[in-house]
Amino acid sequence: MLIQHISDNGFAAHARSFCSSYVIDGVWTIAHEEQGRREVRSLLVALEGGYLTYMTPAGINRLLLICQAFPMSFSPLIRQLIDALRTLPGVGQKTAQRMALQLLERDRSGGLRLAQALSQAMEGVGHCRQCRTLTEQELCPQCADTRRDDTQLCVVEGPMDVYAVEQTGYRGRYFVLKGHLSPLDGLGPDAIGIPQLMARIEEQGSFTEVILATNPTVEGEATAHYIAQLLTEKGLIASRIAHGVPLGGELELVDGGTLAHAFAGRKPISL
Repeated sequence: MLIQHISDNGFAAHARSFCSSYVIDGVWTIAHEEQGRREVRSLLVALEGGYLTYMTPAGINRLLLICQAFPMSFSPLIRQLIDALRTLPGVGQKTAQRMALQLLERDRSGGLRLAQALSQAMEGVGHCRQCRTLTEQELCPQCADTRRDDTQLCVVEGPMDVYAVEQTGYRGRYFVLKGHLSPLDGLGPDAIGIPQLMARIEEQGSFTEVILATNPTVEGEATAHYIAQLLTEKGLIASRIAHGVPLGGELELVDGGTLAHAFAGRKPISL
């Protein structure tokens, strides 16, 4: 039944295409190169001679393993597209392959729209002169709005955090860092823009409170602590956003660090 299944699905031609490509290119990805070379040559002889239907089940299983060891050889343009898609966060080799083939095979108009939108965004989107979030203008909508509170400055790690904070109803000003302090990755104060933050505070002159809204991670906490020390030296109020047990969460599922923050930030109940 397995032999018939392989024959019915054109597996012989598929395997011949896979293996021939890699024999020509001389690319071998299995441990024993010479053994693999001999097996592939034997396979090609069997395929060309029409002997596939006479292979034993063990031989067919070995055929399947060999073809898995030699993945499909894409054309240069398709490989270039796959490599480009892999630059997206969370996209690995297999996902990039599926995305590339989907665009090329079933949604070419969508692929062209994607390419056009990406090209226009890369050329037209820059950073706000004041807060450094992403925008098409010199000033982002938040910085250009004269009705916002000029006494509060919210410091976040990235542009996505600005959109998240906006959902809370906050109407002060922003400053976007380029990530968080991470000495192991070579990211110090200068790399993430802390000198620019301090210069912005001095130039504005109207901020009375700086809200540190970095992520509740080890690096985010270290970044907030470092900035708070600099602000305290200048006599400014540095506040940290509260974090702890999420709404609807259960205590038995909360980790110890989060629960400790929740206890430290407890407040009396107002009736």
